[in-house]
Amino acid sequence: QVQLVESGGGLVQAGGSLRLSCAASGRTFSSYAMGWFRQAPGKEREFVAAISWSGGTTRYADSVKDRFTISRDKVKNTVYLQMNTLKAEDTAVYYCAADPLWSRIVVVTPAPRYWGQGTQVTVSS
Repeated sequence: QVQLVESGGGLVQAGGSLRLSCAASGRTFSSYAMGWFRQAPGKEREFVAAISWSGGTTRYADSVKDRFTISRDKVKNTVYLQMNTLKAEDTAVYYCAADPLWSRIVVVTPAPRYWGQGTQVTVSS
């Protein structure tokens, strides 16, 4: 069992930065692939970024590539999403997810096994 708690969301002006954190509990965290997803009002949930259990492999949605960076700290059991050069279209609820399989952390369907409660990111233009 893995529990995920996101933090770090908030209101920021366009062009600004935020860092989201996802604290995980559960002794198997280090063996799970981790990902970030987001859902804007009236839109479907979409994949944002993922990192393998080792941290050696990452993947990003085209819309955030070169602006967002995902990382993980196995000592702190935490995954981060550094978001730079934020745009109004990045406004959404951001969710952290975990799954033993890489193939399930880079897609929305089938959904990853574990989800956090989400944190709101609002970018004002």
